[in-house]
Amino acid sequence: MGFGIFIHRSDSIYDDSPAERYQFPSQYLGRVQACVGDWIIYYEPRKVAATRGYFAVAKVQQVIRDPGAPGMYLALIEPGSYLDFANPVPFSDAGGVVERGVLNEQGQISGRAQSAVRPISPADFNRIVTLGLDLAEPMLPRVGEPMPPIGLQEEQAPMEFEQSRERISVITSRAVRDRVFRQIVLRAYDQRCAITGLRLINGGGRAEVAAAHIRPVQANGPDIISNGIALSGTAHWMFDRGLISLGDDLEILISRQANDQDSIRAFINRTGRAYPPQRALDRPHPHFLQWHREHCFKQ
Repeated sequence: MGFGIFIHRSDSIYDDSPAERYQFPSQYLGRVQACVGDWIIYYEPRKVAATRGYFAVAKVQQVIRDPGAPGMYLALIEPGSYLDFANPVPFSDAGGVVERGVLNEQGQISGRAQSAVRPISPADFNRIVTLGLDLAEPMLPRVGEPMPPIGLQEEQAPMEFEQSRERISVITSRAVRDRVFRQIVLRAYDQRCAITGLRLINGGGRAEVAAAHIRPVQANGPDIISNGIALSGTAHWMFDRGLISLGDDLEILISRQANDQDSIRAFINRTGRAYPPQRALDRPHPHFLQWHREHCFKQ
């Protein structure tokens, strides 16, 4: 087992669904198999417009042949393991290249950086996850005690694997995942309820809106932004109980079983469609919307 980097583009020609599977050709089979049972970081190349850099982490469950594409394989992602980073990490920052393993002996970027799948050291894994989840900030304290600041010099520490296990314990913490998910969803929707269109901020500066999973965590819904939507309290309650749902075009659907449909129509925004997030890439995915209509919505 070992950590790895999987390159994924938002405009990928491969049959990728980052929270579920990663498609790759046979030339990378050995490298991907080395990651089975361990964690990988998704990276979007710098040449992609509005690149997200290192943007998420996930755990590889198994590798299988792609039944629909001869010569191709699928890395299946462990359900519930995927997590978008609170802050996508650029390839390089003021301190230089973040993934030090792509540098050669002369300190220059090597051809290794072009590999779609490549192993990554525990030190690089720790560094990228620390930056991506903003672990040095008080937003993510450890349960029962304050989290001390985590520096970016893991290669100088003698306990890289211990540090990696600590990062993994943070990644798998439900409390941490909920807080990161709230942060990325509310940022995507500009802290505005997608159903009502209201952007209400309380006296403490906190948005009165929740980050709702479209497919719930209890039903193996991933912590990916396209499985999230920003909802005010009442809208969240109705969405979870199937009184409202969304079409693939974000049309707001009202259940026939709702006892006061006129009031619900008055409650939703005038367009009759959910306000989309600011980036098209963050829109609710039809796959998750279909699940909600089939399993939650009271037709």
